[in-house]
Amino acid sequence: MKILLVGSGGREHALGVGLQADPACTELHVAPGNPGIAQFAQCHPLAITDNQAILELAQRLHIDLVVVGPEVPLVNGVADILRAAGIAVFGPSKAAAQIEGSKNFAKEIMRDAGVPTAHSFTCTTQAEIEIALDAFDAPYVVKDDGLAAGKGVVVTNDRQEALAHALACKRVVIEEYLTGPEVSLFGISDGTTIVPMQPAQDFKRAFDGDEGPNTGGMGAYSPLPWAPSDIIDDTYTRVLAPMIAEMAARGTPFVGLLYAGLALTDHGTRVIEFNARFGDPETQVLIPLLKTPLATLLYKAATGNLEGTTLDWKDDSAVTVVLAAEGYPAAPKGGAVITGFSAIENVQIYHAGTSVTEQGVVSSGGRVLTITGIGEDLTEARNRAYRAISQISLAGSFYRTDIALNASVAEKGN
Repeated sequence: MKILLVGSGGREHALGVGLQADPACTELHVAPGNPGIAQFAQCHPLAITDNQAILELAQRLHIDLVVVGPEVPLVNGVADILRAAGIAVFGPSKAAAQIEGSKNFAKEIMRDAGVPTAHSFTCTTQAEIEIALDAFDAPYVVKDDGLAAGKGVVVTNDRQEALAHALACKRVVIEEYLTGPEVSLFGISDGTTIVPMQPAQDFKRAFDGDEGPNTGGMGAYSPLPWAPSDIIDDTYTRVLAPMIAEMAARGTPFVGLLYAGLALTDHGTRVIEFNARFGDPETQVLIPLLKTPLATLLYKAATGNLEGTTLDWKDDSAVTVVLAAEGYPAAPKGGAVITGFSAIENVQIYHAGTSVTEQGVVSSGGRVLTITGIGEDLTEARNRAYRAISQISLAGSFYRTDIALNASVAEKGN
């Protein structure tokens, strides 16, 4: 099977490793890719916003399956143009991808499907915004209705900050604050059947102790030893399956990866958000733990053949830590040389924001590398990840030191 993977981040690097490990994958091509992926796959420079260029590349290479990593090409409708040409695609249509492209659209689907979520208002004027802020009080949760590269959400006790963010959005969703630990749980869908993955937890704030600005994610771990034993079954029954059924009933079946961001509240599980693709950095811990061959699994989803499929997982734990560039997330600095990562063993290092120059591998994005440690438990996985990241040199860079810390302590206490 010839596979084309679209994207260039740490998520795509992890997916590429998983796809290539499946004997069913005979050729792996990536567009545009990154220096890490280029070590084992053929990279093709193109803009992921150029649907026609992606289609022409897939046709020229006689691709059997296209796997779309990022949300932007999905919301732009790349899956539609590929399917119209008879190419199997793992990724939702433009209409179905609105579940991530519009927070209001996702709320409407949840309402009709009976999926539990936070009460909310969708606002377009300052008067509506003021009424919504008054209705919920602090802490305020303000979400840009459209795509914002993982940085469109502000959670704050400062009303002026909430108002300023809301006014900067063309359309904004303001909702009640959900109290409880947050969990990411993915489902792989063929449009009618959805197969849940095991849960992961990511860390959105830039600094230790969940301080600082929201980011695209500073680390993640899986499995979750503290989570309810029925979390997968409960999320499938109350969230994933109803959403897939509702999308199909609307004539916009969801084929691809449905990402459910959940809050485990005192009143039960509530959906915080949906994404239309694999999450980053959760993918960097889930793919190394998945025993089920990835290329075969995604091809089954892309061709409507998931019924009866179950997933097989390793008994290990995984912890990934993001090495971020100086100034991230507001104004990351690029062009700094990265050293010390080429000879590290017992971890998987995924490239995210890197480029190759005459000086070597340099930073070219906010999140530069993600380092994943695998171990028999979270403590061993953490130790391997942090031992590795401490050996990497990148001027001005930083990383959180508390990824999976509380969970590993709790695990040891059990």
